[in-house]
Amino acid sequence: MIKLVLTDLDDTLIKNGLPCATDHALAGIHALLDAGVRFGPVSGRIPSDLGWMFNNDAACYATAAPVNGQMVYVDGELRHVEALDGSELNRLAQVLTDIPDACLALYDLETSSEEGSGYFVTSSASHARDCMKLFPHFHRFVPSLDKPTYVKANAWCAGDRDHITAVRDRLREEFPSMDFVFPSPTAPIIDISPAGWSKGTAVRLLAQELRLSIDEVAVFGDSENDLSMITAVPNSVAVSNASPEVAQAARWHIGASADDAVADALFQIAEATKAGKMPSFMID
Repeated sequence: MIKLVLTDLDDTLIKNGLPCATDHALAGIHALLDAGVRFGPVSGRIPSDLGWMFNNDAACYATAAPVNGQMVYVDGELRHVEALDGSELNRLAQVLTDIPDACLALYDLETSSEEGSGYFVTSSASHARDCMKLFPHFHRFVPSLDKPTYVKANAWCAGDRDHITAVRDRLREEFPSMDFVFPSPTAPIIDISPAGWSKGTAVRLLAQELRLSIDEVAVFGDSENDLSMITAVPNSVAVSNASPEVAQAARWHIGASADDAVADALFQIAEATKAGKMPSFMID
């Protein structure tokens, strides 16, 4: 039976453009919890975003792995943080400063993205101004970083997908101490995490913390940064709007994020668990 459900948020549980999870999704989460099934988001979002994304229903994100799994919470308690090296991020910022329309973005974890937590890191004021015109929700920049470690980082890059992919591939080659993946097939963002640490790592850690076997975990995703958790567990589920790589890697498949397909699946898992069996969409 499924005893832990973990899901990506943007364009998986929550359709892009919606202000938060739907009432149907929130009800599905509580159906799981009432059936004794744990639930948690595993997302590139920062912890302070989870409140508004779940309409401040704290039960929905007490167990969570935000920042692509770099932070792991169990019942509201922070159990693990996997940080990025500040000196490497400074070096990365300089490389991106030399690429037109690309910039390193860092985030204040205590401030939600809606309130302007993001800021650019570049030694060039003119480069910062150009990037802030392209990405107006970033309102400030710093010339360099002065802390030994940071948690949440992205590379923001304008241009077509081929250009953004070329930037990602260059960063992969020049910075082996970090991993670079797309959080979305369309967003101009490259997620940055410590090499070897991913959503999949966090999923395995959560299962260990909750004393569950990996067979008792179900994960839902759509994008490249979900691929590690899709491949980490047998009961992996792709929404129909998933990238081809995620769709191919997932064992099970459901409808689209736009149709609240994950919420429907949550209800099915809750009912199946109460009956002591697997949900119908997870049966060959």
